[in-house]
Amino acid sequence: MKHVIVGTAGHIDHGKTTLIKALTGVDTDRLKEEKKRGISIELGFAEFKLPSGQIAGVVDVPGHERFVKNMLAGATGIDLLLLVVAADDGVMPQTKEHLAIADLLGVRRAVVALTKADLVEEEWLEIVQDDVRSVLKGTLFEGAPIVPVSPLAGFGLEKLVAEIDEAVREVLPKDTDAPYRLPIDRIFTLKGVGTVVTGTLWSGEISPEMQVRILPRDISARVRSVQVHGHRVEKASAGQRVALNLV
Repeated sequence: MKHVIVGTAGHIDHGKTTLIKALTGVDTDRLKEEKKRGISIELGFAEFKLPSGQIAGVVDVPGHERFVKNMLAGATGIDLLLLVVAADDGVMPQTKEHLAIADLLGVRRAVVALTKADLVEEEWLEIVQDDVRSVLKGTLFEGAPIVPVSPLAGFGLEKLVAEIDEAVREVLPKDTDAPYRLPIDRIFTLKGVGTVVTGTLWSGEISPEMQVRILPRDISARVRSVQVHGHRVEKASAGQRVALNLV
């Protein structure tokens, strides 16, 4: 089975994290500060089981302009952009900024979720959809499906999942025979474990006991263990979100 990463994008408070929770059952805001302030600060992650049987990894990015570097880190390696636009707000500055970043990184597919669609009249909803189409025009995402949804009211989710599933089918498998490459988006230390790095594996495969080189400082390390979505595995392949315990 190929491995696919779905990444969110969109302005602050447009409902990215709420939508991901409705789709996957996972609250990607895990930090105390995020709960307190009601905004995403760090990258969030979830496993997304699609009707076709495909399992996708989800990277939920913060929408605030102050955390654009975190968004950039999360957008690296995604295959499908889930652009979230609040119907009551419409296209906003970070909507355009996140689109530009994804376009620059070469993400080729997108699905647009118009959240909070239950809060606006049908006429306004059509205006917002036209605005989204205008913003997408001339980008790699021109013609992307736009699905009005309301995670809280519970409508539109089934159609959104179907559109995501269809887009995921079009993603080409990654090269697992190439040398492994893992752009690191987080690094931290756990008591009793040591150094852990995370990222989306761009190419190749990686397993425990493999030797790795960390660039640009050219540091050598050994992989003690590999995890995918919190589960220890004997091998991770290109397209998966991975956490490596390095020694």
